[in-house]
Amino acid sequence: MTNTTSTDAAGTDTAAPVRHRHAAGPAIAILRGGTGEHVEDVVATLVDAGVRAIEITTNTPRWREGIAWATERYGTAASIGVGTVLEPRQLDEAAAAGAVFAVSPHLDADIGARAHERGLGWYPGAATPTEIVRAWQLGARAVKVFPAAQLGGPAFLKQVLAPLDFVDVIPTGGIGVDDAAHYLAAGAVAVGLGSPLVGDALTSGDLDALRTRAERLVAGLAR
Repeated sequence: MTNTTSTDAAGTDTAAPVRHRHAAGPAIAILRGGTGEHVEDVVATLVDAGVRAIEITTNTPRWREGIAWATERYGTAASIGVGTVLEPRQLDEAAAAGAVFAVSPHLDADIGARAHERGLGWYPGAATPTEIVRAWQLGARAVKVFPAAQLGGPAFLKQVLAPLDFVDVIPTGGIGVDDAAHYLAAGAVAVGLGSPLVGDALTSGDLDALRTRAERLVAGLAR
């Protein structure tokens, strides 16, 4: 699949209005690491607090089981995906477990092709305008701008999207709970949050603190 351009009456190529908004909401919680013991409880707490998109990374113990459990438990009420996809074969396992989207820290056309074969939304990582446009041309449903905070935060995103406003982007990396709304204001369609949101819940099982952060995030994005 390739996102294409259209031609106006003057014969000038313009970006086609192919928009792939993230249907599950403006925040994607990224679950990475831990022992694997608390994955289900963390997912349940996040969804109950209003975070309806969950990415479980391949370097999280029991990631396949976590995706399968979350998909069976929440069905279409939440969007469950796989993260840190480094090889196409991981998409086969994720799709079998019920994932509906796939995220990588980098841009790999082979992963993109397999994601399309498996019917998964593909969110590859990119850091430069060249990478962002290439990811979009290869059919990314949205482009993960990573690491967003270190690249320059909302100011960087706003500058990049001035000429690239046809691309749906999901900034990820170093984004705090109270910073997420600024990225949406800069043009992002969603924001990915890992440790600033999840904290140590995957290792300690501290669900009360997780719920507090998640509810603050949802409230801040709703303003």
